Amino acid sequence: MDDVDRKILAELQKDGRLTVTELAERVRLSLSPCHRRLRALERSGAISGYRAHLDAHTLGLTFDALVFITMHDASRDTVADFEQAVAAIPNVLQAQRLFGDPDYLLRVVTRDLPAFQELYDDRLATLPGVQRLSSTLVMKDVVVDRPLPL
Repeated sequence: MDDVDRKILAELQKDGRLTVTELAERVRLSLSPCHRRLRALERSGAISGYRAHLDAHTLGLTFDALVFITMHDASRDTVADFEQAVAAIPNVLQAQRLFGDPDYLLRVVTRDLPAFQELYDDRLATLPGVQRLSSTLVMKDVVVDRPLPL
């Protein structure tokens, strides 16, 4: 990956809807070389996909919480079962396995507090291997979807 590839990636992080022509103009390449580089970046996995960024608040998902999970059993099967179950919950926007305690950090969105309570009691608290749940509310987002530093 060279500086031109990094410029292509930086421009696409700003606006994933750029046409190849617009992209080529912004990175100062002719159309064919830009297109070849773009396809190579996609094939290499550097570009894993394209999607629209939706605004949760506009869509009525105004309750944002971080949930910390401590496992009572960290066996391979329990961890796999837990991670599969978490991945099946649409309200979990991010799930990260951590070193130390707690074992996992989840970012969860719901419509409101009652919807969060229902999700917490009915889904999160019943996940395989969970010993303890702790949650905190997100007051405001300070940095969101920051582009990767290239």
